[in-house]
Amino acid sequence: MNPQDSFNIPGLEAKQIKIAEAQKQQEIADNKAVADAVQKTLQSQPVLDSEQEELVNMSKGSAATAGVSSNVGSNGGGASTQTSQTQTSVQSQVQAATTVAGSQAGTATQSDPQTATQSDPATQVKAEEFTYTKEAQDKIAELEKAIKASNVPQTVLLVMSLALDLKTSDIHMEPEEDRVRIRYRIDGMLRQITEYKNNMHPAVVSRVKIMSDLKIDETRIPQDGRTSVQTQDGREMDLRVSTLPTVNGEKIVMRLQDKSKAIPTLEALGILGNAQKAITRSLTKPNGVILTSGPTGSGKTTTLYASLNILNKEGVNILTIEDPVEIQLDGLNQAQVKADIGFDFAKGLRAALRQDPDIIMVGEIRDHETIDVAIEAALTGHLVFSTIHTNSAVETITRIANMGIPQYLIASAVDTIIAQRLVRRVNPEKCERYQLEGKTLETVKAAIAQIPDSEKANYPDLDFDNPTFLKPLPQFTQTAYKGRVGVYEVLTMTGQLKDAILKGANVLELQKVAQSEGMVTLEQYGLILAMKGLTTLDEVYRVSNAE
Repeated sequence: MNPQDSFNIPGLEAKQIKIAEAQKQQEIADNKAVADAVQKTLQSQPVLDSEQEELVNMSKGSAATAGVSSNVGSNGGGASTQTSQTQTSVQSQVQAATTVAGSQAGTATQSDPQTATQSDPATQVKAEEFTYTKEAQDKIAELEKAIKASNVPQTVLLVMSLALDLKTSDIHMEPEEDRVRIRYRIDGMLRQITEYKNNMHPAVVSRVKIMSDLKIDETRIPQDGRTSVQTQDGREMDLRVSTLPTVNGEKIVMRLQDKSKAIPTLEALGILGNAQKAITRSLTKPNGVILTSGPTGSGKTTTLYASLNILNKEGVNILTIEDPVEIQLDGLNQAQVKADIGFDFAKGLRAALRQDPDIIMVGEIRDHETIDVAIEAALTGHLVFSTIHTNSAVETITRIANMGIPQYLIASAVDTIIAQRLVRRVNPEKCERYQLEGKTLETVKAAIAQIPDSEKANYPDLDFDNPTFLKPLPQFTQTAYKGRVGVYEVLTMTGQLKDAILKGANVLELQKVAQSEGMVTLEQYGLILAMKGLTTLDEVYRVSNAE
Protein backbone atom coordinates (compact mmCIF):
# COMPACT_ATOMS: atom_id res chain seq x y z
CA MET A 1 0.00 0.00 0.00
CA ASN A 2 1.21 3.41 -0.88
CA PRO A 3 2.15 5.26 2.33
CA GLN A 4 0.24 8.27 1.12
CA ASP A 5 -2.93 6.19 0.97
CA SER A 6 -2.77 5.77 4.74
CA PHE A 7 -4.21 9.25 5.08
CA ASN A 8 -7.39 7.96 3.53
CA ILE A 9 -7.93 5.26 6.17
CA PRO A 10 -11.04 6.22 8.16
CA GLY A 11 -10.23 7.58 11.63
CA LEU A 12 -6.49 7.72 11.03
CA GLU A 13 -6.48 11.40 10.13
CA ALA A 14 -8.15 12.37 13.39
CA LYS A 15 -5.64 10.32 15.39
CA GLN A 16 -2.71 11.95 13.57
CA ILE A 17 -4.11 15.39 14.23
CA LYS A 18 -4.56 14.57 17.92
CA ILE A 19 -0.97 13.23 18.11
CA ALA A 20 0.33 16.32 16.31
CA GLU A 21 -1.57 18.62 18.68
CA ALA A 22 -0.13 16.79 21.69
CA GLN A 23 3.38 17.09 20.25
CA LYS A 24 2.81 20.79 19.64
CA GLN A 25 1.67 21.42 23.22
CA GLN A 26 4.61 19.46 24.59
CA GLU A 27 7.05 21.39 22.40
CA ILE A 28 5.52 24.69 23.51
CA ALA A 29 5.88 23.70 27.16
CA ASP A 30 9.47 22.54 26.61
CA ASN A 31 10.38 25.74 24.78
CA LYS A 32 8.83 27.93 27.47
CA ALA A 33 10.72 26.06 30.17
CA VAL A 34 14.01 26.49 28.27
CA ALA A 35 13.36 30.18 27.61
CA ASP A 36 12.42 30.85 31.24
CA ALA A 37 15.51 29.06 32.49
CA VAL A 38 17.75 30.97 30.10
CA GLN A 39 16.13 34.31 30.96
CA LYS A 40 16.44 33.65 34.69
CA THR A 41 20.09 32.78 34.29
CA LEU A 42 20.89 35.74 32.07
CA GLN A 43 19.21 38.27 34.36
CA SER A 44 22.03 37.81 36.84
CA GLN A 45 24.79 37.56 34.21
CA PRO A 46 26.77 40.09 32.19
CA VAL A 47 25.19 41.55 29.07
CA LEU A 48 24.89 39.06 26.20
CA ASP A 49 26.33 39.85 22.84
CA SER A 50 24.04 40.10 19.82
CA GLU A 51 24.46 36.45 18.83
CA GLN A 52 23.52 35.19 22.27
CA GLU A 53 20.50 37.51 22.44
CA GLU A 54 19.38 36.15 19.08
CA LEU A 55 19.54 32.61 20.43
CA VAL A 56 17.40 33.57 23.41
CA ASN A 57 14.87 35.18 21.10
CA MET A 58 14.90 32.04 18.96
CA SER A 59 14.09 30.05 22.07
CA LYS A 60 11.18 32.33 22.93
CA GLY A 61 9.83 32.31 19.41
CA SER A 62 10.26 28.63 18.73
CA ALA A 63 6.83 27.82 20.17
CA ALA A 64 5.25 29.57 17.22
CA THR A 65 7.55 27.70 14.85
CA ALA A 66 6.61 24.43 16.50
CA GLY A 67 2.92 25.21 16.04
CA VAL A 68 3.37 25.87 12.32
CA SER A 69 5.46 22.74 11.87
CA SER A 70 2.89 20.62 13.68
CA ASN A 71 0.18 21.83 11.36
CA VAL A 72 2.34 20.91 8.43
CA GLY A 73 2.92 17.54 10.03
CA SER A 74 -0.78 16.79 9.89
CA ASN A 75 -0.53 17.05 6.10
CA GLY A 76 2.88 15.51 5.62
CA GLY A 77 4.62 13.01 7.87
CA GLY A 78 8.24 14.18 7.32
CA ALA A 79 7.71 17.79 8.46
CA SER A 80 7.05 16.92 12.09
CA THR A 81 10.34 15.07 12.39
CA GLN A 82 12.19 18.00 10.84
CA THR A 83 10.60 20.39 13.33
CA SER A 84 11.67 18.27 16.26
CA GLN A 85 15.24 18.19 14.99
CA THR A 86 15.25 21.95 14.44
CA GLN A 87 13.85 22.58 17.89
CA THR A 88 16.45 20.31 19.50
CA SER A 89 19.15 22.25 17.65
CA VAL A 90 17.79 25.57 18.89
CA GLN A 91 17.67 24.32 22.47
CA SER A 92 21.26 23.09 22.20
CA GLN A 93 22.41 26.48 20.93
CA VAL A 94 20.54 28.28 23.71
CA GLN A 95 22.09 26.00 26.30
CA ALA A 96 25.49 26.75 24.78
CA ALA A 97 24.79 30.47 25.03
CA THR A 98 23.75 30.02 28.64
CA THR A 99 26.96 28.14 29.36
CA VAL A 100 29.02 30.92 27.78
CA ALA A 101 27.14 33.57 29.75
CA GLY A 102 27.62 31.58 32.93
CA SER A 103 31.33 31.33 32.25
CA GLN A 104 31.49 35.08 31.72
CA ALA A 105 29.56 35.61 34.93
CA GLY A 106 32.03 33.52 36.87
CA THR A 107 34.89 35.62 35.58
CA ALA A 108 33.04 38.86 36.32
CA THR A 109 32.19 37.72 39.81
CA GLN A 110 35.80 36.98 40.60
CA SER A 111 37.05 40.31 39.29
CA ASP A 112 34.20 42.53 40.46
CA PRO A 113 31.23 41.27 42.48
CA GLN A 114 29.08 44.22 41.40
CA THR A 115 29.60 43.57 37.69
CA ALA A 116 27.94 40.18 37.94
CA THR A 117 24.59 41.73 38.81
CA GLN A 118 24.44 44.26 35.97
CA SER A 119 21.93 44.10 33.15
CA ASP A 120 21.89 46.15 29.95
CA PRO A 121 24.41 49.01 30.46
CA ALA A 122 22.32 51.29 28.29
CA THR A 123 19.54 51.42 30.85
CA GLN A 124 20.92 50.01 34.10
CA VAL A 125 20.55 52.30 37.12
CA LYS A 126 23.32 51.37 39.52
CA ALA A 127 22.16 51.44 43.10
CA GLU A 128 25.34 49.82 44.47
CA GLU A 129 25.39 50.26 48.25
CA PHE A 130 23.10 53.27 48.27
CA THR A 131 19.41 53.17 49.09
CA TYR A 132 16.67 55.34 47.67
CA THR A 133 13.25 56.45 48.81
CA LYS A 134 10.13 54.95 47.22
CA GLU A 135 9.58 58.17 45.23
CA ALA A 136 13.16 58.10 43.92
CA GLN A 137 12.86 54.42 42.98
CA ASP A 138 9.70 55.17 40.99
CA LYS A 139 11.45 58.01 39.22
CA ILE A 140 14.44 55.79 38.44
CA ALA A 141 12.04 53.29 36.85
CA GLU A 142 10.55 56.11 34.74
CA LEU A 143 14.05 57.19 33.71
CA GLU A 144 14.85 53.64 32.59
CA LYS A 145 11.72 53.54 30.45
CA ALA A 146 12.50 56.93 28.90
CA ILE A 147 16.03 55.84 28.00
CA LYS A 148 14.81 52.55 26.51
CA ALA A 149 12.27 54.45 24.43
CA SER A 150 14.91 57.05 23.40
CA ASN A 151 12.55 59.76 24.66
CA VAL A 152 15.09 62.57 24.94
CA PRO A 153 12.89 65.36 26.42
CA GLN A 154 11.51 62.99 29.04
CA THR A 155 14.99 61.65 29.83
CA VAL A 156 16.45 65.12 30.38
CA LEU A 157 13.53 66.23 32.56
CA LEU A 158 13.64 63.06 34.68
CA VAL A 159 17.41 63.39 35.15
CA MET A 160 16.85 66.87 36.59
CA SER A 161 13.83 65.90 38.67
CA LEU A 162 15.59 62.86 40.12
CA ALA A 163 18.60 65.04 40.94
CA LEU A 164 16.36 67.29 43.05
CA ASP A 165 14.88 64.30 44.87
CA LEU A 166 18.38 63.07 45.75
CA LYS A 167 19.51 66.56 46.84
CA THR A 168 22.11 66.74 44.10
CA SER A 169 24.29 69.81 43.68
CA ASP A 170 25.69 68.98 40.22
CA ILE A 171 24.75 66.69 37.31
CA HIS A 172 27.55 65.30 35.14
CA MET A 173 26.83 63.86 31.67
CA GLU A 174 30.13 62.37 30.57
CA PRO A 175 30.62 60.77 27.13
CA GLU A 176 33.07 57.88 27.00
CA GLU A 177 34.21 55.63 24.17
CA ASP A 178 31.30 53.21 24.32
CA ARG A 179 28.74 54.88 26.61
CA VAL A 180 27.62 58.08 28.30
CA ARG A 181 27.42 57.97 32.06
CA ILE A 182 25.34 60.23 34.29
CA ARG A 183 26.75 61.04 37.71
CA TYR A 184 25.30 63.11 40.52
CA ARG A 185 27.31 64.97 43.14
CA ILE A 186 25.48 64.08 46.33
CA ASP A 187 26.80 65.30 49.66
CA GLY A 188 30.02 66.34 47.94
CA MET A 189 30.74 62.90 46.44
CA LEU A 190 30.12 61.85 42.83
CA ARG A 191 27.81 58.87 42.42
CA GLN A 192 27.00 57.15 39.12
CA ILE A 193 23.27 56.88 38.54
CA THR A 194 22.82 55.48 35.04
CA GLU A 195 24.28 55.38 31.55
CA TYR A 196 23.03 55.27 27.98
CA LYS A 197 24.39 54.58 24.51
CA ASN A 198 26.49 57.13 22.62
CA ASN A 199 24.08 57.43 19.71
CA MET A 200 21.55 59.14 22.01
CA HIS A 201 23.97 61.74 23.38
CA PRO A 202 23.91 64.35 20.54
CA ALA A 203 20.14 64.65 20.95
CA VAL A 204 20.51 64.99 24.74
CA VAL A 205 23.16 67.71 24.31
CA SER A 206 20.98 69.59 21.84
CA ARG A 207 18.02 69.40 24.20
CA VAL A 208 20.03 70.86 27.09
CA LYS A 209 21.50 73.56 24.84
CA ILE A 210 18.08 74.62 23.60
CA MET A 211 16.84 74.86 27.19
CA SER A 212 19.89 76.95 28.14
CA ASP A 213 19.78 79.22 25.08
CA LEU A 214 23.15 77.96 23.79
CA LYS A 215 24.24 77.43 20.20
CA ILE A 216 23.35 73.86 19.27
CA ASP A 217 25.57 73.87 16.16
CA GLU A 218 28.70 74.97 18.08
CA THR A 219 30.51 71.90 19.39
CA ARG A 220 34.13 73.09 19.15
CA ILE A 221 34.30 75.50 22.08
CA PRO A 222 32.97 75.47 25.67
CA GLN A 223 29.69 77.25 26.33
CA ASP A 224 27.98 78.48 29.50
CA GLY A 225 24.31 79.11 29.97
CA ARG A 226 21.48 79.22 32.43
CA THR A 227 17.87 78.16 32.47
CA SER A 228 14.89 77.71 34.75
CA VAL A 229 12.78 74.57 34.47
CA GLN A 230 9.72 73.16 36.18
CA THR A 231 9.65 69.48 37.05
CA GLN A 232 6.65 67.17 36.64
CA ASP A 233 5.80 67.58 40.30
CA GLY A 234 5.68 71.37 39.98
CA ARG A 235 9.01 72.33 41.52
CA GLU A 236 11.03 75.13 39.94
CA MET A 237 14.81 75.08 39.75
CA ASP A 238 17.61 77.16 38.28
CA LEU A 239 20.32 75.45 36.26
CA ARG A 240 23.78 76.72 35.46
CA VAL A 241 24.87 74.77 32.40
CA SER A 242 28.43 74.29 31.16
CA THR A 243 29.49 72.34 28.07
CA LEU A 244 33.03 71.16 27.33
CA PRO A 245 34.18 69.45 24.10
CA THR A 246 36.03 66.19 24.84
CA VAL A 247 37.50 63.53 22.58
CA ASN A 248 34.32 61.47 22.93
CA GLY A 249 31.80 64.30 22.63
CA GLU A 250 30.52 67.23 24.64
CA LYS A 251 30.47 66.85 28.41
CA ILE A 252 27.66 68.64 30.22
CA VAL A 253 27.68 69.78 33.83
CA MET A 254 24.55 71.31 35.34
CA ARG A 255 24.56 72.97 38.75
CA LEU A 256 21.16 72.86 40.41
CA GLN A 257 19.49 75.43 42.61
CA ASP A 258 16.09 74.48 43.99
CA LYS A 259 13.98 77.67 44.05
CA SER A 260 11.59 76.15 46.54
CA LYS A 261 14.35 75.67 49.10
CA ALA A 262 14.32 78.18 51.94
CA ILE A 263 17.40 80.15 52.98
CA PRO A 264 18.90 78.33 56.00
CA THR A 265 19.71 79.97 59.30
CA LEU A 266 23.28 80.23 60.57
CA GLU A 267 22.61 77.45 63.06
CA ALA A 268 21.13 75.21 60.36
CA LEU A 269 24.36 75.66 58.39
CA GLY A 270 26.31 74.31 61.37
CA ILE A 271 27.63 77.65 62.64
CA LEU A 272 27.76 77.13 66.41
CA GLY A 273 29.55 78.39 69.51
CA ASN A 274 31.99 81.29 69.23
CA ALA A 275 31.77 81.23 65.44
CA GLN A 276 28.07 82.05 65.56
CA LYS A 277 28.65 84.78 68.14
CA ALA A 278 31.44 86.36 66.07
CA ILE A 279 29.42 86.39 62.84
CA THR A 280 26.30 87.71 64.58
CA ARG A 281 28.40 90.48 66.15
CA SER A 282 29.93 91.45 62.79
CA LEU A 283 26.46 91.70 61.21
CA THR A 284 25.54 94.43 63.69
CA LYS A 285 28.38 96.70 62.58
CA PRO A 286 27.57 99.56 60.17
CA ASN A 287 30.63 99.11 57.97
CA GLY A 288 33.51 96.78 57.15
CA VAL A 289 34.35 93.90 54.82
CA ILE A 290 33.08 90.40 55.62
CA LEU A 291 34.64 87.67 53.49
CA THR A 292 33.94 83.96 53.10
CA SER A 293 36.69 81.78 51.71
CA GLY A 294 37.00 78.20 50.57
CA PRO A 295 37.05 76.03 47.45
CA THR A 296 34.28 75.86 44.87
CA GLY A 297 31.17 74.18 46.23
CA SER A 298 31.99 74.75 49.90
CA GLY A 299 28.86 76.80 50.59
CA LYS A 300 30.35 80.30 50.61
CA THR A 301 27.46 81.95 48.78
CA THR A 302 24.89 80.17 50.97
CA THR A 303 26.58 81.60 54.06
CA LEU A 304 26.37 85.08 52.57
CA TYR A 305 22.69 84.64 51.71
CA ALA A 306 21.98 83.45 55.26
CA SER A 307 23.69 86.59 56.57
CA LEU A 308 21.86 88.89 54.17
CA ASN A 309 18.56 87.24 55.09
CA ILE A 310 19.15 88.36 58.69
CA LEU A 311 19.85 91.94 57.58
CA ASN A 312 17.03 92.08 55.01
CA LYS A 313 14.66 94.60 56.60
CA GLU A 314 12.39 97.37 55.44
CA GLY A 315 14.76 100.22 56.36
CA VAL A 316 17.87 98.78 54.66
CA ASN A 317 18.97 99.10 51.02
CA ILE A 318 20.84 95.94 49.98
CA LEU A 319 22.50 95.65 46.56
CA THR A 320 24.16 92.53 45.18
CA ILE A 321 26.44 92.11 42.17
CA GLU A 322 26.53 88.40 41.30
CA ASP A 323 27.63 85.94 38.63
CA PRO A 324 25.14 84.39 38.44
CA VAL A 325 22.26 85.39 40.71
CA GLU A 326 21.82 82.02 42.39
CA ILE A 327 18.88 82.81 44.69
CA GLN A 328 16.44 85.65 44.19
CA LEU A 329 15.37 87.18 47.49
CA ASP A 330 12.53 89.63 48.00
CA GLY A 331 13.80 92.95 49.31
CA LEU A 332 17.23 92.72 47.61
CA ASN A 333 18.32 94.58 44.49
CA GLN A 334 20.26 91.90 42.64
CA ALA A 335 22.32 92.51 39.49
CA GLN A 336 23.86 89.96 37.11
CA VAL A 337 27.30 90.78 35.69
CA LYS A 338 27.80 90.53 31.93
CA ALA A 339 31.50 90.23 31.19
CA ASP A 340 30.99 90.17 27.40
CA ILE A 341 29.78 93.79 27.46
CA GLY A 342 32.20 95.01 30.13
CA PHE A 343 29.82 94.79 33.11
CA ASP A 344 32.12 93.08 35.61
CA PHE A 345 32.28 92.99 39.42
CA ALA A 346 34.39 96.15 39.72
CA LYS A 347 32.13 98.20 37.44
CA GLY A 348 29.01 96.86 39.14
CA LEU A 349 30.43 97.69 42.56
CA ARG A 350 31.23 101.25 41.52
CA ALA A 351 27.70 101.66 40.16
CA ALA A 352 26.25 100.23 43.38
CA LEU A 353 28.00 102.94 45.41
CA ARG A 354 25.93 105.52 43.53
CA GLN A 355 22.68 103.73 44.45
CA ASP A 356 22.63 104.88 48.09
CA PRO A 357 23.29 101.41 49.49
CA ASP A 358 23.59 100.36 53.11
CA ILE A 359 24.87 96.85 52.36
CA ILE A 360 26.61 95.54 49.24
CA MET A 361 27.38 91.96 48.26
CA VAL A 362 29.93 91.22 45.54
CA GLY A 363 29.82 87.69 44.19
CA GLU A 364 33.59 87.17 44.15
CA ILE A 365 36.81 89.11 44.57
CA ARG A 366 39.08 88.13 41.70
CA ASP A 367 41.40 91.07 41.11
CA HIS A 368 42.95 94.22 42.54
CA GLU A 369 40.28 96.55 41.18
CA THR A 370 37.39 94.70 42.84
CA ILE A 371 39.01 94.43 46.29
CA ASP A 372 40.16 98.06 46.02
CA VAL A 373 36.60 99.30 45.42
CA ALA A 374 35.26 96.97 48.16
CA ILE A 375 37.68 98.41 50.72
CA GLU A 376 36.86 101.91 49.56
CA ALA A 377 33.16 101.17 50.09
CA ALA A 378 33.83 99.79 53.59
CA LEU A 379 35.86 102.84 54.56
CA THR A 380 33.06 105.14 53.40
CA GLY A 381 30.48 103.57 55.71
CA HIS A 382 29.13 100.51 53.92
CA LEU A 383 28.95 96.88 54.98
CA VAL A 384 30.44 94.79 52.17
CA PHE A 385 30.12 91.02 51.71
CA SER A 386 32.09 88.93 49.24
CA THR A 387 33.80 85.58 48.61
CA ILE A 388 37.41 84.78 47.86
CA HIS A 389 39.27 81.57 47.02
CA THR A 390 41.85 80.81 49.71
CA ASN A 391 42.68 77.79 51.88
CA SER A 392 42.23 79.37 55.31
CA ALA A 393 41.08 82.54 57.02
CA VAL A 394 44.64 83.75 57.71
CA GLU A 395 45.76 83.10 54.14
CA THR A 396 43.01 85.45 52.97
CA ILE A 397 44.96 88.34 54.50
CA THR A 398 48.10 87.51 52.55
CA ARG A 399 46.02 86.96 49.40
CA ILE A 400 44.59 90.47 49.65
CA ALA A 401 48.08 91.86 50.27
CA ASN A 402 49.32 90.03 47.16
CA MET A 403 46.61 91.79 45.15
CA GLY A 404 48.37 95.07 45.98
CA ILE A 405 46.31 96.34 48.92
CA PRO A 406 48.46 98.05 51.61
CA GLN A 407 48.54 96.48 55.09
CA TYR A 408 47.06 99.54 56.77
CA LEU A 409 43.95 99.36 54.52
CA ILE A 410 43.53 95.62 55.24
CA ALA A 411 43.78 96.22 58.99
CA SER A 412 41.29 99.08 58.97
CA ALA A 413 38.70 97.79 56.46
CA VAL A 414 38.50 93.98 56.84
CA ASP A 415 36.37 92.99 59.83
CA THR A 416 35.65 89.24 59.61
CA ILE A 417 36.93 86.36 57.49
CA ILE A 418 35.07 83.03 57.41
CA ALA A 419 36.89 80.00 56.01
CA GLN A 420 34.62 77.03 55.48
CA ARG A 421 34.31 73.47 54.20
CA LEU A 422 31.47 70.98 53.95
CA VAL A 423 31.56 67.49 55.49
CA ARG A 424 29.02 64.70 55.23
CA ARG A 425 26.56 64.22 58.07
CA VAL A 426 26.21 60.78 59.61
CA ASN A 427 23.17 58.94 60.87
CA PRO A 428 24.01 57.88 64.45
CA GLU A 429 21.72 54.85 64.12
CA LYS A 430 24.03 53.42 61.45
CA CYS A 431 27.23 54.12 63.36
CA GLU A 432 29.06 52.98 66.45
CA ARG A 433 31.14 54.96 68.95
CA TYR A 434 34.80 54.21 69.43
CA GLN A 435 37.87 55.58 71.17
CA LEU A 436 41.09 56.50 69.40
CA GLU A 437 44.43 54.85 69.97
CA GLY A 438 48.08 55.43 69.19
CA LYS A 439 49.32 58.28 67.05
CA THR A 440 45.84 59.33 65.93
CA LEU A 441 44.83 59.83 69.56
CA GLU A 442 47.92 61.97 70.18
CA THR A 443 47.17 64.13 67.12
CA VAL A 444 43.55 64.65 68.10
CA LYS A 445 44.32 65.40 71.75
CA ALA A 446 46.98 67.93 70.71
CA ALA A 447 44.41 69.76 68.56
CA ILE A 448 41.72 69.62 71.26
CA ALA A 449 44.16 70.98 73.85
CA GLN A 450 44.49 74.19 71.82
CA ILE A 451 40.75 74.83 71.63
CA PRO A 452 40.06 77.96 73.71
CA ASP A 453 38.27 77.43 77.02
CA SER A 454 35.63 79.93 75.91
CA GLU A 455 34.78 77.62 73.01
CA LYS A 456 34.73 74.49 75.15
CA ALA A 457 32.29 76.19 77.50
CA ASN A 458 29.72 76.21 74.67
CA TYR A 459 29.58 72.39 74.77
CA PRO A 460 29.20 71.28 78.40
CA ASP A 461 27.98 67.83 77.31
CA LEU A 462 31.25 66.96 75.52
CA ASP A 463 34.15 65.20 77.25
CA PHE A 464 37.21 66.90 75.80
CA ASP A 465 39.56 64.84 77.97
CA ASN A 466 38.31 61.46 76.72
CA PRO A 467 36.82 62.13 73.27
CA THR A 468 34.84 59.48 71.43
CA PHE A 469 33.76 59.51 67.81
CA LEU A 470 31.35 57.79 65.44
CA LYS A 471 32.22 55.53 62.55
CA PRO A 472 29.85 53.78 60.13
CA LEU A 473 29.04 50.15 60.83
CA PRO A 474 30.58 47.78 58.24
CA GLN A 475 27.21 47.16 56.54
CA PHE A 476 26.52 50.91 56.26
CA THR A 477 29.79 52.18 54.83
CA GLN A 478 28.05 54.53 52.38
CA THR A 479 24.46 54.76 53.55
CA ALA A 480 25.48 56.07 56.98
CA TYR A 481 26.07 59.46 55.35
CA LYS A 482 23.23 61.78 54.37
CA GLY A 483 23.34 65.54 53.96
CA ARG A 484 26.19 67.89 54.79
CA VAL A 485 27.17 70.29 57.55
CA GLY A 486 29.64 73.15 57.52
CA VAL A 487 33.03 73.34 59.21
CA TYR A 488 34.01 76.94 59.95
CA GLU A 489 37.05 78.99 60.89
CA VAL A 490 36.07 82.54 61.85
CA LEU A 491 38.77 85.19 62.12
CA THR A 492 37.83 88.49 63.76
CA MET A 493 40.13 91.45 63.27
CA THR A 494 41.32 92.16 66.83
CA GLY A 495 43.78 94.81 67.95
CA GLN A 496 46.72 92.40 68.23
CA LEU A 497 46.00 90.94 64.81
CA LYS A 498 45.91 94.41 63.28
CA ASP A 499 49.31 95.16 64.84
CA ALA A 500 50.75 91.95 63.38
CA ILE A 501 49.40 92.84 59.91
CA LEU A 502 50.88 96.34 60.10
CA LYS A 503 54.25 94.82 61.03
CA GLY A 504 54.15 92.60 57.94
CA ALA A 505 53.85 89.28 59.79
CA ASN A 506 53.87 86.12 57.65
CA VAL A 507 51.15 83.45 57.55
CA LEU A 508 52.54 81.35 60.41
CA GLU A 509 52.91 84.35 62.67
CA LEU A 510 49.42 85.57 61.85
CA GLN A 511 48.04 82.08 62.53
CA LYS A 512 49.60 82.03 66.02
CA VAL A 513 48.25 85.48 66.84
CA ALA A 514 44.74 84.60 65.57
CA GLN A 515 44.62 81.41 67.64
CA SER A 516 45.90 83.20 70.72
CA GLU A 517 43.02 85.67 70.22
CA GLY A 518 40.48 82.84 70.31
CA MET A 519 40.15 81.69 66.70
CA VAL A 520 39.07 78.05 66.34
CA THR A 521 40.69 76.34 63.34
CA LEU A 522 38.92 74.17 60.78
CA GLU A 523 40.46 71.08 62.37
CA GLN A 524 39.34 72.01 65.87
CA TYR A 525 35.84 72.96 64.77
CA GLY A 526 35.55 69.70 62.84
CA LEU A 527 36.63 67.71 65.91
CA ILE A 528 33.86 69.36 67.93
CA LEU A 529 31.29 68.38 65.28
CA ALA A 530 32.67 64.83 65.24
CA MET A 531 32.47 64.57 69.04
CA LYS A 532 28.86 65.79 68.86
CA GLY A 533 28.10 62.94 66.45
CA LEU A 534 27.38 65.12 63.41
CA THR A 535 30.20 63.72 61.25
CA THR A 536 33.17 61.36 61.36
CA LEU A 537 36.85 61.89 62.01
CA ASP A 538 37.68 60.79 58.46
CA GLU A 539 35.46 63.53 57.07
CA VAL A 540 37.09 66.16 59.28
CA TYR A 541 40.61 65.36 58.14
CA ARG A 542 39.46 65.01 54.53
CA VAL A 543 38.64 68.71 54.36
CA SER A 544 40.79 70.39 57.02
CA ASN A 545 44.26 71.82 56.47
CA ALA A 546 45.75 69.92 59.40
CA GLU A 547 49.10 68.26 58.79
